[in-house]
Amino acid sequence: MTTASDTLMFQETRESAQVVERQLRLNAERLQRLGAQLRAEPPRFVVTCARGSSDHAASYAKYVLETQLGIATTSASPSISSVYQAPQKLQGALFIAISQSGKSPDLLRSAEAAKHAGARVLAIVNVEDSPLAGLADLVLPLHAGPELSVAATKSFIASLTAILQLVAYWKDDAAIHAALADLPAQLTDGWAADWNPLVQQLVPVSQMFVVGRGFGFGAALESALKLKETCGLQGEAFSAAEVRHGPMAIVKQGYPVLFYVQDDETRASTLEVIEEFRSRDASVWVAGPGLEGPGCLPLAAGIPALTTPIVAIQSFYRAAASLSIARGYNPDVPPHLRKVTETV
Repeated sequence: MTTASDTLMFQETRESAQVVERQLRLNAERLQRLGAQLRAEPPRFVVTCARGSSDHAASYAKYVLETQLGIATTSASPSISSVYQAPQKLQGALFIAISQSGKSPDLLRSAEAAKHAGARVLAIVNVEDSPLAGLADLVLPLHAGPELSVAATKSFIASLTAILQLVAYWKDDAAIHAALADLPAQLTDGWAADWNPLVQQLVPVSQMFVVGRGFGFGAALESALKLKETCGLQGEAFSAAEVRHGPMAIVKQGYPVLFYVQDDETRASTLEVIEEFRSRDASVWVAGPGLEGPGCLPLAAGIPALTTPIVAIQSFYRAAASLSIARGYNPDVPPHLRKVTETV
């Protein structure tokens, strides 16, 4: 009988601390040069382009770039170039394409179109000899090693880390460098976190919300995707700033909601939303550094806000692998899905 620990999803997620340590070390010299270039010739704005889990990493990138560097960051729809073939005005922009495989045709066309439109193209990619890396002006490898599970895990964690390390060198920020230096140990410790109570509660349910805000919103998006992809559970992601509006109308007694919280300016307002859900008798689960009490999932105190989603999503991935097996699925072979989706 297959157990969660037998799955590639579990085994590859377990590698995350080693992946991050290797990435931080191997990319340091490259990013030192790139950071100096970006400070000397800052882009007018940043455009991200990605699909699936990589697009959730791009959501994280938006919050990190805009809060830490004050540079406007937007997401490009690949179909604008690949389907509509509409020329864009990207002179002076930094175009960041994020991909595990670096092979998706629509992403390649978008990156090529961005170059022709005057942007510098930075590829954040796991496969260093991929077509995307070949056409990019700049390449930031993930160093995650082969990822065989259809569900991306360690490559997503590596993408968030690569984005944060890029900003650390671009901003030349000692506090971000320090947070990154602590991250491998925090991932190692976090791997032992017991989220099994959440798993047990979700085995029979068919739908739920996953809520985050700011740096944590990308983790909410990613968690909702993994619930659908590996567990056959309709997870829907919302910002804590938006979930009080229309989505609140469907919340009934016992409705499961998972919140991601980090220790920053979004904490107080997110905790208020949590209390509102509890007042409606929703089944509320919260992952936040040092939070304790009913429904609180273990996440060590003192984790900086910028790295909290990285540690939390690792714990979620482990729980998702267990939940998938408990619901009769195999997280390594989701129905109807392939590792590389070649959208045109």
